[in-house]
Amino acid sequence: MNLGSPDSTEVKDVRRYLMEFLMDGRVIDYPFLFRMLLVGGIIVPFRAPKSAEAYKTIWAKDGSPLIVFTKQLQQALQKQVGLPVEIAMRYGNPMVKAAYDSLMERIEGLEAVLAVPLYPHYAMSSYETAVEHAKAVHAKGKYPFRLSFIKPYYNEENYIDALSESIRPYVQKEYDHIIFSYHGIPERHIKKSDSTGGHCFQRNDCCNVFSPAHITCYRHQVFETTRLVTGKLDIPKEKFSISFQSRLGKGWLQPFTDVRLQELPKENIKKLLVVCPAFVSDCLETLEEIAERGKETFLMAGGDSFEMVPCLNTNPLWVKAIAGWINNYTKGETGMLLSL
Repeated sequence: MNLGSPDSTEVKDVRRYLMEFLMDGRVIDYPFLFRMLLVGGIIVPFRAPKSAEAYKTIWAKDGSPLIVFTKQLQQALQKQVGLPVEIAMRYGNPMVKAAYDSLMERIEGLEAVLAVPLYPHYAMSSYETAVEHAKAVHAKGKYPFRLSFIKPYYNEENYIDALSESIRPYVQKEYDHIIFSYHGIPERHIKKSDSTGGHCFQRNDCCNVFSPAHITCYRHQVFETTRLVTGKLDIPKEKFSISFQSRLGKGWLQPFTDVRLQELPKENIKKLLVVCPAFVSDCLETLEEIAERGKETFLMAGGDSFEMVPCLNTNPLWVKAIAGWINNYTKGETGMLLSL
């Protein structure tokens, strides 16, 4: 399961996609009527034409890059596992129902389905909404098979290996600094996801103090991914930082990537490398927001060189990692299964 994409770069298709996406109560968590007025009356009418133009700059011959890369991942994975592999999007096409129906047709007497949300970190607006949507479609369709989910894998060894090795060729070049740019979320989402009800943002170092809240804490998990990757690659602390992109409104996690891209050249950082570990498939947020607009912002601010590390996409180590989780599941191993 991946996020999804409009069917085309036409404004009407982008508008339809944005309405489905932003009307999700786990994305914009306001009461329904207010959310409808905000999304349908303000955000989407202004955002859809701009987003349509942005999509046009990255649209591939075969369609949306996110869809294309997810299909390629499916094909690569299918070669390594002996079970049928389908893809589904949280928003747009192909829908979860279509994936379920296809699996039912391909396997007579289907008993179990394993869903792999393509989100390394837990957030109510990404991993959680994908899981809950898949559960809802399963229940509504009264499907006979058992449904299981791979848990967030932000610190899983094979994922960290794949991510680290995808970055390694880039850090072997000359650079001044690396930004680990993660998708932003509102701070209130983290507080809502705090299972203890009293840990997140209660102290400055809350992400470094052990707590059951970390199981569903996006901020802790992105810090942990960064710590593990930089440790594996022997990147000194002064050579990297974390920021958050794609904000929509106030009260989101800081520092903001777009602001840091303007500030870094003034700090004598001229050669910049950017990694986007919240995304496993290149998409609008990486290809347009970072590789195009982000690069322009940095260079216009006085930077000399800017390079973005591609997402994992179909990296062989990434494909092998997912195949390993699936094969372990078929053997009855439950270590990577969701147990919230």
